[in-house]
Amino acid sequence: MNLKDDKGIYCLVVKLSKDTKIKIGELGKINFLKGFYLYSGSAMNGLMNRISRHRSKQKKLFWHIDYLLKSKYAKIIFAIPIKTDKRLECELNRTVSKLPDATPIKSFGCSDCKCDTHLFYFKEKDFKQKITEIKL
Repeated sequence: MNLKDDKGIYCLVVKLSKDTKIKIGELGKINFLKGFYLYSGSAMNGLMNRISRHRSKQKKLFWHIDYLLKSKYAKIIFAIPIKTDKRLECELNRTVSKLPDATPIKSFGCSDCKCDTHLFYFKEKDFKQKITEIKL
């Protein structure tokens, strides 16, 4: 694969196995409920490397999602890479926000855009079907 072609956006589906309070960088401490979280981001300079980095527990904490994923209760269930030259993560967030039972985690992961969040909480275990219905 040509590294120039390895760019795009991605979704991470994260399972949190227990209610917990986590300090998220400058956002401070946030109460996270047990359940599932959908995070979206962009990686215009290495999509697969970014996803691999998120899967690693040993890394410098830089993005908001790093702090959540560092928790012993958090696990990436699956990642969805979307190869594109366009920064579509905000459009993806708007679509996710319309899903039934999508609860936004205010100001999470959106310091470089005008979105309210890049992280949504879902209580239902079977929300995977909802994700497959997302259209960009």
